[in-house]
Amino acid sequence: MPVTTRPSLPSISFGLALPNYRPGATAEGIAAAAENCDRFGWDSVWTTDHLLIDRSAAGADYVQIFEALTSLAWIGAAHPRLRLGTSVLVVPMRNAVILAKEIATLDALSGGRVTMGVGVGWNLVEFANVGAGEMFTRRGRYLDETIALWRHLWSGSTEPFEGRFHSFRDYAFGPLPAQGAALPILVGGRAEAALTRAGALADGYQASSGSPAQLAERAPVVIAAAAKAGRPAPTLSARVRVSFGEGPTSGYVVRGTPELMLAEIDAFTAVGVSQFVVDFVETDPERHAALFERFHRKVASARVGARP
Repeated sequence: MPVTTRPSLPSISFGLALPNYRPGATAEGIAAAAENCDRFGWDSVWTTDHLLIDRSAAGADYVQIFEALTSLAWIGAAHPRLRLGTSVLVVPMRNAVILAKEIATLDALSGGRVTMGVGVGWNLVEFANVGAGEMFTRRGRYLDETIALWRHLWSGSTEPFEGRFHSFRDYAFGPLPAQGAALPILVGGRAEAALTRAGALADGYQASSGSPAQLAERAPVVIAAAAKAGRPAPTLSARVRVSFGEGPTSGYVVRGTPELMLAEIDAFTAVGVSQFVVDFVETDPERHAALFERFHRKVASARVGARP
């Protein structure tokens, strides 16, 4: 039986970090995970991003990874109800104008279902591997400009754009995203620069591998940056790994009994989190499905009006 919803607590939307990465990732596994997400009424699916990671221990999860935007296009066509998000796309490794076109196309074709989670990246070797090594020390400034460039093009403006990395005057851009310049952008990262960027330039902040206590320290920085910029308070999202028993031994994990998991989710909502993106750290379709259904019936259904 599903756990009864506690009416005194705010609801939270649940999204799924698709198993498009880690050794063992397959098209079948991604498709099965998205099918369960849709069948049980979850809100969204999210892809993880890397391109040409090094062979260090830090990159071990990303040696097998399906490209983030292509995977969303494939899943979005099969599941027209689900929102499509990146968690998060490493923008400075890529051409910002090409990204603007790809994202606008995906949003137009999907009927306005895209949320762009973006970040600056952390792996210098990967930047060098894709020919963007010189951008590594300037990646924060590049992301700032990219967000402004996207908003400019997605608005339908034909005015010149003048930036440090991009400058164009004679251009045409179409199709526009179905959501226009309001297409949601979330910023990920733990550094103060990322928190400030989320508040000053983006629509939301997505924490990953962080506890409620850590997010409670970061959220005021995000909110203060938004207030200083005269912007609305951004939404707060948490991406977390989940384990009912033995699982990841490093980093933050929501683990234990359903009651303990619910307590952790409540702690996130107390900080202001309105979206919970779950990563089950599993690529096998059958094992992933079992974890998903268990979490949904014992935990998620107590916090949202999703299907039991």
